[in-house]
Amino acid sequence: MMDRQDVTRELGQPGARELLESATLTRLAYNGPDGLPRVIPIAFYWDGERIVVCTATTSPKVRALSARPDVAITIDVGDTPAAAKSLLVRGFAHLETVDGVADEYLEAAKKAQDPDTHAAFEGHVRSMYKQQVRISIEPRWARYYDFGAGRGRLKFLRPLTRKH
Repeated sequence: MMDRQDVTRELGQPGARELLESATLTRLAYNGPDGLPRVIPIAFYWDGERIVVCTATTSPKVRALSARPDVAITIDVGDTPAAAKSLLVRGFAHLETVDGVADEYLEAAKKAQDPDTHAAFEGHVRSMYKQQVRISIEPRWARYYDFGAGRGRLKFLRPLTRKH
């Protein structure tokens, strides 16, 4: 793993911060209850220190992450090589059951909804959830790639690029 200062520096890159603050989905990888890997798209909220996702108390990922809290996350944008940006994070999931709807759940949803849609969504989820599980992911390793700008070239490719 990286030391805390290196993780903070990597997450503080302007492009990484933009992904953390504005992207609507992340891909969360974890090991399921059967020990096999899972990757799910899920809305997230960046609180300035941790990546937060929320889910129902009955979600299979709650049981899985309680047993195996190590996770990996990818947040990426861009459909062309010039526009491709990606933030990779490995971390540790902290789970907390909260009464009602977690604030971070609503904040994550705001990134993808206009105000009227969000108001209806909030009313619906508040009537649906008596409790949620807040999953706060503590980053322990991070790497930001901006492929169009040449940031984060993969080390294993360097010998190949030197030949050309």
